[in-house]
Amino acid sequence: MVEIKYVPSICPYCGTGCGINFVVKDGKIIGVEPWKRHPVNEGKVCPKGNFGYQFINHPDRLTTPLIKENGEFREASWDEALDLVASTLKKYADTDPNKLGFYACARSPNENIYITQKLARAGCGTQNVDHCARICHGPTVAGLATTFGSGASTNGYDSIEEADFIFCIGSNNMEAHPLFGRKIIRAIKNGAKLVVADPRFTPTAKLAHEYMQFKTGTDVALMNGMIKIIIENGLQDDEFIKNRTKGYEEMKEVAMKYDLDKVAEITEADPEQIERVALEYAQAENAAIVYSLGITEHSHGADNVMSTANLAMLTGNVGKIGGGVNPLRGQNNVQGACDMGALPSDYVGYQKVANPEITKKFSDAYQIELPTTPGLTLVEMMNAAHSGDLKVLYIHGEDPVLSDADIKHTKEAIANLEMLIVQELFMTDTAAEADVVLPAAGWGEQEGTFTSGERRVQWLRKAQEPPEGTMLDWKIMEEIAVRMGRPRELFHYENAAEIWEEIRELAPSYYGITHERLLKPEGVHWPCLDPEDPCEPLMHKDKFAHPDGLGVFQALEHRGPVEVVDDEYPLLLTTTRILFHYHAAMTRRCETLDKEVPTGFIEINTEDAAERGILNNEIVKAYSRRGEIEIPARVTDDIKKGIVNIPMHFTECAANMLTNSDSFDPKCKMVELKACAIQVEKL
Repeated sequence: MVEIKYVPSICPYCGTGCGINFVVKDGKIIGVEPWKRHPVNEGKVCPKGNFGYQFINHPDRLTTPLIKENGEFREASWDEALDLVASTLKKYADTDPNKLGFYACARSPNENIYITQKLARAGCGTQNVDHCARICHGPTVAGLATTFGSGASTNGYDSIEEADFIFCIGSNNMEAHPLFGRKIIRAIKNGAKLVVADPRFTPTAKLAHEYMQFKTGTDVALMNGMIKIIIENGLQDDEFIKNRTKGYEEMKEVAMKYDLDKVAEITEADPEQIERVALEYAQAENAAIVYSLGITEHSHGADNVMSTANLAMLTGNVGKIGGGVNPLRGQNNVQGACDMGALPSDYVGYQKVANPEITKKFSDAYQIELPTTPGLTLVEMMNAAHSGDLKVLYIHGEDPVLSDADIKHTKEAIANLEMLIVQELFMTDTAAEADVVLPAAGWGEQEGTFTSGERRVQWLRKAQEPPEGTMLDWKIMEEIAVRMGRPRELFHYENAAEIWEEIRELAPSYYGITHERLLKPEGVHWPCLDPEDPCEPLMHKDKFAHPDGLGVFQALEHRGPVEVVDDEYPLLLTTTRILFHYHAAMTRRCETLDKEVPTGFIEINTEDAAERGILNNEIVKAYSRRGEIEIPARVTDDIKKGIVNIPMHFTECAANMLTNSDSFDPKCKMVELKACAIQVEKL
């Protein structure tokens, strides 16, 4: 008899946190259906949610550990591979733990991420642990923590439907976060005005009442100009500023230097439109800001984020439904990865490494003496590998050879390591460079939790058994730790729920999220300090998360991209995600999605194309100071003249062959993925 059942789960792509149901036949996942009672997506899914399951049982799945010898992989037993990894890690853990580095996986459940950072810290004694938020929403964590005291979205996603005015900057949510985009459509139907500021006339911009086209990398100047207009017109919320903030006068002094003509010159935006949008934002009863990677992936990304906080505090639009600062997190569990302490400066729950009392707490819990000096960020680890200062890198489910800036530099760094260990589902571009590859279980094959961009923690259910020959991520790391001589009881758990209990005990902001509460369809939002706490999604209602309860204005000057255009490289490159893909390892193994967009393209303005004699769909050469690619041209009026755009998903025409890893944000170490100078030529 054929058995078909539905198993509820959460989508593994963007950070919206949509509910889906696996369709399971005879123990194998064969499809998905929307989870109709799920509060986030209410039975709707985007193309990735609908067809993105197809990678799970793909024949490319890794099912045997691999060890590279003489440049070629050979199959190995689990014992051999684990012994090799453990002995190499132990060698440096016993002598110089700073020679070791760990990348956690922001697509994996919280429990796996927590154990990754625990292996780094409790197993190896290093604070060198990070994840891909560093090169997507690292500026959100740093910027909002500086201004509001917490580096996360201020509002739940449903809040946007009650906004009167929505200022969307650097976010193409109709492609990157489609079910959040649906909530914006609802807000418009409820009477909200949508303004989209972007160098590209995106599908999101096409929904807007006003589209504000401006130059990539000029966000601070734009928002300083808006702040000046609001103050000059007396539209600031003086009561909110007086009672709930500090640093206003210093911020005002800088912002008042940004005259409208100066801002228009810097941003190349329409000055009348800037003024109109600023006044409408300030006069709205509930005004929300929505942003994503378009403002974070810059060498001044944290400043961009803090500018959104300045605007929101200036007008009293924090701590209220329909307002707030709403970052849309890129990957399904990148919020969770930050929460779990996969950061060189923070333990689980954003408890600071530099605080001696906190580090003693974790040293006691992990039975090892941990340093109070923060470790290296992802960017710094790769640079340390390049210089020879980092010897071993353990990468859990990340693909920096595709996703990091300047692929040539990344490959050189990896080649300089004594050992690269990659724990993966597929032979990714990064796994192909590894010395040891460990095959792991994937989405649908394990239990655990994801934390969405609105801080909603949700339980994942297992729908099928992992392929024979693979292991659960946390089980792999348990075996490595034991082989390194760490006590098994320190790393042994019967299931993911046991790991969750340890997380709760160590992280006050998660303590109230019991396993029983997680089993409800709506999940639970953090902060949740007590099991009886309703844990509502709105933050900063009465006070900010700083110890004194005050929000902190920041005085910010426009800096712009480090690499500017010139005669040799006259075009400014930005990068993006598209509706049908999410990086490469997963969606490019989903037949339906890959057929929709089988390769990359470069968007180029019609005038820029005509000057070069480039025709639509023609293969062109794009090159920067770091590398070159050949790629089909997409000639369009939907992008600003002087700016070009490449989706980042495609290894055969990888955008990151061109991007710049030399410049990064001093506040959070974000590299400048959204702005570099290139040239495009007809072949």
